[in-house]
Amino acid sequence: MTQRQPVLFCDFDGTITTKDNIMAIMAAFAPPEWEKIKDDILAQKRSIRSGVGDMFHLIPSSKKEEIRAFVQQATIRSGFAAFVDETNRQNIPLHIVSGGIDFFVEPMLRGYSLNGELYCNGSDFSGDTIHITWPHACDQHCGNDCGCCKPSILRQYPEDSYYRIVIGDSITDLEAAKIADHVFVCGDYLEDKCKALQLPYTRFEQFHTVVDALQTLGVTR
Repeated sequence: MTQRQPVLFCDFDGTITTKDNIMAIMAAFAPPEWEKIKDDILAQKRSIRSGVGDMFHLIPSSKKEEIRAFVQQATIRSGFAAFVDETNRQNIPLHIVSGGIDFFVEPMLRGYSLNGELYCNGSDFSGDTIHITWPHACDQHCGNDCGCCKPSILRQYPEDSYYRIVIGDSITDLEAAKIADHVFVCGDYLEDKCKALQLPYTRFEQFHTVVDALQTLGVTR
């Protein structure tokens, strides 16, 4: 067993769910301009906060309930419920750190007894178009304009006291992965970055693999 307290930071879109919900929302509800914004985010030509904010500004606020119903159809990745149960049994904090938006993330997680906090972006539907709010902005150590700043959240758990594990799939998880003790990846983008940066990682397609790997790593009994 590791001598430091294990703590898990798990992405939502494309990780807990099998597809990226923001991309799915844009494809279904946004005008074509969203694709150029998405390409610029992935190419790191513009920040996540700026890009995601501008993409949601393309969608009328009147679509809120339609979007919420649409996202509820998303598939939860196999083994997630068993993974949550195991973290509770082992008393390991499981924090959900998501670049997703509260109005669709919160309802989808309501049925799970999570042993941790939910960190995600907020939303305001009082205007003509959807306005995204950012309650978990970058700290003084991060200048990437992340939106929901995952490395800033990790830094609340000092590395000398905590064994920090990041679980994710894409660009929103990259900066947190760089300072994690171990990374679980379920997407090609993050895996390619972990290889290039020589970060310690494990590939998974279902959460049963994560449960088994935590024991192999000495994180669980």
